[in-house]
Amino acid sequence: MGDSSNESEPEPGQVFEWVDGRIDQRDDWARRRRKDIPTDKQLLVVACMDERIPVEEALGLQLGDAHIFRNAGGKVTDDVIRSAALSTNFFDTTEIIVVNHTDCGMMSALDDAVVEGLEAATDESLAEVDLNPALPSLDIGEASIEDWVWMTDDIDDACQTQIEYLREHPLIPEEVTIHGYVYEVESDALRRPGERVSERIDTRVSE
Repeated sequence: MGDSSNESEPEPGQVFEWVDGRIDQRDDWARRRRKDIPTDKQLLVVACMDERIPVEEALGLQLGDAHIFRNAGGKVTDDVIRSAALSTNFFDTTEIIVVNHTDCGMMSALDDAVVEGLEAATDESLAEVDLNPALPSLDIGEASIEDWVWMTDDIDDACQTQIEYLREHPLIPEEVTIHGYVYEVESDALRRPGERVSERIDTRVSE
């Protein structure tokens, strides 16, 4: 369980208190949504799905501390907004942290190359593919598939953009604290957008 505060051995004459505490703790953990118990840190993290990014370790999180949403590039997509709106308005989340990273796969190719590759691999015209199978009537409208794929040129600008999207969205309460960081895979460290830890980092354009 997320809280280990009752893991010590019971004191003499207080075994029932120790057992009762364990029962209550277990029930709180299993039924925290029904009991309106928020995450331990009242935190939502939006991060890239890249397997090299140790999100919990980098942010000092334990099981139960945060809602964690990971996707390609750590992008604030419509589904991130959906999850963030639920987390902040109904689950008492008061803080959102975005984690992007250097040497991201979303920087390794141009938008049109990715679209061409998907079409070649699936033998499908992407214009005919439902973006949300549950709601096939929803599409990207006038936007292009390149916009939907959403590759990244500058990871620092991208991180700042994700922060601004969340701060400006009407479904996210104004009092929610929103910050973003870039995880440098070269230095194994978090930094603020626009700063640098390593002398050299991997970007779309070689430095």
